[in-house]
Amino acid sequence: MGFLSVSKINCNVKPKRNIEIKLKVQRKMVSIENQSQRVSELDIRPGGMLVQKRDFNSNPSFPTIKVKVKFGSSYHHIQINSHASFGELKKLLAEPTGLHPEEQKLIYKNKERNSKAYLDVARVQNGSKIVLVEDILSKERRCLEILKNQKFQISSNFLKEINLEVNKLFQEVGSVHLKACKDGRVYEKEVDDLIELLMRKLIQLDEIEVVGDLRLQRRQQVSVFVA
Repeated sequence: MGFLSVSKINCNVKPKRNIEIKLKVQRKMVSIENQSQRVSELDIRPGGMLVQKRDFNSNPSFPTIKVKVKFGSSYHHIQINSHASFGELKKLLAEPTGLHPEEQKLIYKNKERNSKAYLDVARVQNGSKIVLVEDILSKERRCLEILKNQKFQISSNFLKEINLEVNKLFQEVGSVHLKACKDGRVYEKEVDDLIELLMRKLIQLDEIEVVGDLRLQRRQQVSVFVA
């Protein structure tokens, strides 16, 4: 079996053919980029239909309307772009009502409206009346998520504090070890105190309630004691 020389390989491919292949590849790449750009300019409506994304900055001519939002016994008059979404209306209602957008339900013409739905598509006009109700289930889920994140953060900070304290204790253990090697002796009380402090940290680690990535972090810290 022989080796093909570079000159023979180049001679088997015609320069014209190379140019044609290169042009086809370039045209294909341009086509893919154009398709990707067109897709990025589309928006998905609640029903799954793809529509052109709305750019309010490029369309400043959209009129502003005033809608009347009833919340409990109160009424809120909100000025908003006529082509905005119900989600944007929820954001404007967050401050006067004290409800997070995720805790709101907007009812228009006896139908709950999706946050991604547009006001003009739902035929919301100047002076239209919309009813706002509190979404209790969403509020409970959001509160639970907040509590979960807070608990995670507290446990994470506690693990970091214990890790720093354990590292300091191991430095002291190293110092005692060097002292023992140098002097040939070490005070028993000094060793007992270090062991007791380390055991306390191990108990503290065991008492921390952890989830997810924190479990692995705690397991790694506990393995330091066992090693």
